[in-house]
Amino acid sequence: MSREWLLADGEPFVDGLVLSHPEQLERLRRVCPEAEKTSVLAGDPCFDRMLAGRRHRERFRRALGVRRGQRLVVLNSTWNPEGFFGNGGGQDVLPGLLPRLASELPADDYRLAAVLHPNIWYGHGPGQIRVWLDRARRGGLTLIDPVHAWRQALLAADVVLGDFGAVSYYAAALGIPVLLASATRDRLDPEAPLATFVREAPRLDPYGPLRGQLEDLLARHRPPAGPAEFTSSAPGASAGLLRRLFYTLMDLPEPAAPALLEPLPLPPYEPPRRTAPLDVRTHVGARARGAEDVWIERSMGHPYEAAYDTAYGRPYDTAGETHRAVHEDTRDPGDLTSADVIYRDGRPDDPRLGGPAEWTAEVLRRYPHCSLAGYVTGPHSCTVRARRHGVFQLSAAPGADADPAAYASALHAWLAGGGAVPPGGVTLRVHTAGRVHPVTVTPATGTGRPRSAAAAGPDNPGAQSPVPD
Repeated sequence: MSREWLLADGEPFVDGLVLSHPEQLERLRRVCPEAEKTSVLAGDPCFDRMLAGRRHRERFRRALGVRRGQRLVVLNSTWNPEGFFGNGGGQDVLPGLLPRLASELPADDYRLAAVLHPNIWYGHGPGQIRVWLDRARRGGLTLIDPVHAWRQALLAADVVLGDFGAVSYYAAALGIPVLLASATRDRLDPEAPLATFVREAPRLDPYGPLRGQLEDLLARHRPPAGPAEFTSSAPGASAGLLRRLFYTLMDLPEPAAPALLEPLPLPPYEPPRRTAPLDVRTHVGARARGAEDVWIERSMGHPYEAAYDTAYGRPYDTAGETHRAVHEDTRDPGDLTSADVIYRDGRPDDPRLGGPAEWTAEVLRRYPHCSLAGYVTGPHSCTVRARRHGVFQLSAAPGADADPAAYASALHAWLAGGGAVPPGGVTLRVHTAGRVHPVTVTPATGTGRPRSAAAAGPDNPGAQSPVPD
């Protein structure tokens, strides 16, 4: 809304200047009256597509691998040196914030995704962006397609951690809680509704505990009226208004059929892929009425030592068990030599891995310190081999919806605490993300306990490399 962007040689250089709200027209009259004659109120097609896509919120969440009880935090940055994804200067909070988000927000409670302005991608190049954010990506951060999938990610979000860009304003207009990590107003028209929103929106304290700030925001959130009011004066009607403008400019009769916008497509399934080592805290409860309760929390390091977990009120220090779970594709192979649990994901019939039984046996042979190997075969299933216990199938029972790798860590803690799986199997009640996830553990058929070297005959190829009991 400035003369330098609207005029060429003192005259408008566009045939139609589309505005989404009369408030913009009033400001246009004040700052550049010459452009008023080309202006037209036609709503906001981007916002209309999001309004129509709201009914598919749960599908968009599942596409991002967000599980029940888990909260999706979308990091958003506009294209600006003072934006959330800034220029790396002294005021840039993102480099120090990303590792803290991964360590302070438990992996099973929170899901992280980033929506970066297209100019960030194209200004620096996709390869450079992925290099800069490599550590965060290994910790589970997903980079959202900047053109085709950011609206769906926004609709799926529980919280937006953003800046003064339009995406934060869209989020607020949709009623999504927004916490501003960068809130400069120098580049905003002080009379614009966006500037008002930036002045009034809650701020992130980059040096304070992050989980508490997010929880407090969610508990206190009340959608502000301004963004929903000023984003569009014609919600749901932009397609018809824009088509009328286009045909008027072409001096052609408008078609009789209704004008419609393309619906937001369902993004491909992209669950988080955490290959950085996870520190796992667990607490095995006393057995009651046949229930086997295990509380579990996984994250990339715990920055604070606490006697009690505030979410569940359960002790995690001396009364619990701590172990390290490492994905086989970790960047540092040395992580695997000290891992208590090693896991990976793949199709059960993947010929490259030899299937769950062969892969788990290979892992326990190769890494003597490892106590349990877990092969995640699907969104709700896992095959594990526990040293001195055998091979088991882990399957989510009705109501369960956590990462199967978390189930594997829960089983490891339960076995380490003296648990034993009976021939008919057992059900573990895994407590994580504020929910209880019942998981059935049954002995795997056809794989059993690994054969010892003494039992292996000359025709047994496993005789040279038995899995230790």
